[in-house]
Amino acid sequence: MAADRTIVTELCTALGMLGYERVRAAVLDRSSRLGVDTETWDRLAELLDDPAHAAAADAAFQNGAGFLASPEALGGRVPRTIVWSAGRRPPGDEVVPADLLVDHVYLVSCKYRSKVLHNAAPSRLFVDQLMTVDRRKRTDWYVEVAPNESQALFERTIEALGLAGLPGRVDELSPADRKELKTALRPHSRSELSVDTRQAYAELVRTVSHGSAERWRRGLGTPERRERMLWRLLRIYGAPYFIVGHDGASPVRARIATPWDWRQRFSLRSLRIEPANVGQPQVDWAAEVDDHERGELRVIEGHVEVRWSHGRFAQPPEAKVYLDTAHHRVPGYEPLG
Repeated sequence: MAADRTIVTELCTALGMLGYERVRAAVLDRSSRLGVDTETWDRLAELLDDPAHAAAADAAFQNGAGFLASPEALGGRVPRTIVWSAGRRPPGDEVVPADLLVDHVYLVSCKYRSKVLHNAAPSRLFVDQLMTVDRRKRTDWYVEVAPNESQALFERTIEALGLAGLPGRVDELSPADRKELKTALRPHSRSELSVDTRQAYAELVRTVSHGSAERWRRGLGTPERRERMLWRLLRIYGAPYFIVGHDGASPVRARIATPWDWRQRFSLRSLRIEPANVGQPQVDWAAEVDDHERGELRVIEGHVEVRWSHGRFAQPPEAKVYLDTAHHRVPGYEPLG
């Protein structure tokens, strides 16, 4: 079953599209237009009784009602069917990130208090530019771009913890070794470890940030590659779709343009990629876009956090791509009326 927050936000968004006046009435009715099993309906009913989920449920329901009413979306026509992805990842390459498929036509992505655009292997972002490739083995990005610093941090860490029996090299760690190291680290914050360990981590952060930025820039040597990179970052694909959600301050309801639509109004002036100077490996990105319709320059900003998945040394690092610009200010994200 999907996570509780996913059940509340995505299903209540769908229920708002079905024309009900109140979310609880919609849950009681259990409409067959939304193909949800009994167990999930029961769980949603339980969650609506929890005050911790009440605000999210109401916001999602209102978003669904707004999508129903919008002339750019359903235009007041109640859909015949809504298919919920239930958090499952669809098959295929560069799939539109749809959580709801409305009448087999409208693709809707639900984004509630999340600014994450992608959660990818670092090599897929910094080397493959978010294109789908056949990589049979997931590599350790820290070891790849900062082998000496990774090894030094590993040695200082096991020395500080007094561990014995692990391989001598960080690139030889098995899944069982990583689990043992993660367990040993769990009671210790980074500040509690030795000065040498903290210094080794700082060196790793610097090298990974700079190395990641340099490799990313290296593959973006032409205007065409930079433009396509921006489209992939923003999840602008060949098929139009919608985003509904909440950014913490206001509702988000937008239609996402296709690359063809985007080029009719915008042109990319620059895509800047720079290493950040923060407490973990990070790369900042920013795009300058000319808006020909408004006659103005618009800026999109974001960042990429490169960090271990599930804790220090637990699994190879992942790259989380964040959008720092508000959705309604992003060129190609057209607000719904």
